[in-house]
Amino acid sequence: MKKTKTLLASVAATVLLTATVAAETELTVYTAVEAEDLKRYAEEFNKTNPDIKINWVRDSTGIITAKLLAERDNPQADLIWGLAATSLLLLKSEGMLEPYAPAGVDKLDQKFVDGDNPPAWVGMDAWVASVCYNTVEAEKAGLKPPASWKDLTDPMYAGHVIMPNPNSSGTGFLDVSSWLQMFGEEGGWEYMDGLHDNIARYTHSGSKPCKLAAAGEIPIGVSFAFRGAKSKAAGAPLEIIVPSEGVGWDMEASAIVAGTANLEAAQKVLDFSVTKEANEMYNTGYAVVAYPGVAKPVEHFPAGLLEAMIENDFEFAANNRAAILKEWQSRYDGKSEAK
Repeated sequence: MKKTKTLLASVAATVLLTATVAAETELTVYTAVEAEDLKRYAEEFNKTNPDIKINWVRDSTGIITAKLLAERDNPQADLIWGLAATSLLLLKSEGMLEPYAPAGVDKLDQKFVDGDNPPAWVGMDAWVASVCYNTVEAEKAGLKPPASWKDLTDPMYAGHVIMPNPNSSGTGFLDVSSWLQMFGEEGGWEYMDGLHDNIARYTHSGSKPCKLAAAGEIPIGVSFAFRGAKSKAAGAPLEIIVPSEGVGWDMEASAIVAGTANLEAAQKVLDFSVTKEANEMYNTGYAVVAYPGVAKPVEHFPAGLLEAMIENDFEFAANNRAAILKEWQSRYDGKSEAK
């Protein structure tokens, strides 16, 4: 009898363990967030939601956007946590997002929230273009610091500039779309023709040009300001330049993929994504976040950068994305680094 009881207890424990494991929901989450941040995002979320496992699929903005579009008729992702708002506007127009108002969304700065009710997407943080200028390497090459975007077309910078490829990088796309807005369509492409003459190569990461400049591999990297500030704080001889014409910007945002079989779990992630705690995490990688009052001053963040942010036409960028990228590729892709 004792052996029977022991066996029954063992079976019961096995059934209970199996039920516990089975109760865990796995979410496939597509993201363009910097890889170094993903583990702590998941860990913080799991403190209050231990029964939901996040399986990250991470790549650059353009690749994740293309992947989502390719999977339109057979979605593989449950959720998007951290992708350019311009990409999410495109996905929204294709009917690929599940509208949802996360708990506490009313506390966010409303420019970070989709205008529909319920919203199709909610913002997290914003990143802003800038030029990372290595003063040591520039001096060796006999360069002077540029004061404007148009300065970068000066022949003295030939072979000394790296910027991101807009087909794969959200930072690259915000650069291109902002130049088209600032200089007009004809003027924008003329500007990029001149800039292309000076480009050493195009990277597939928005932060890489600044990282390369910080490492002394190139004097000038067109990137985003927070990456420059972070590298400068680590001791890199960088000047972070805010071009006089103004700077493009975009925001990271999140959304539920329409048709997910794990809607309730996806909603819990989106609820967490708008909390003050989540925005405090975003602030370690971005100077501008969606939750008012959270952002702390960033060491070496260039003065006047926020004032230099252009009136970004997100609808223009989203609606013309495919045409812009096709034109860019036909003109400049020959200098892109291998994937």
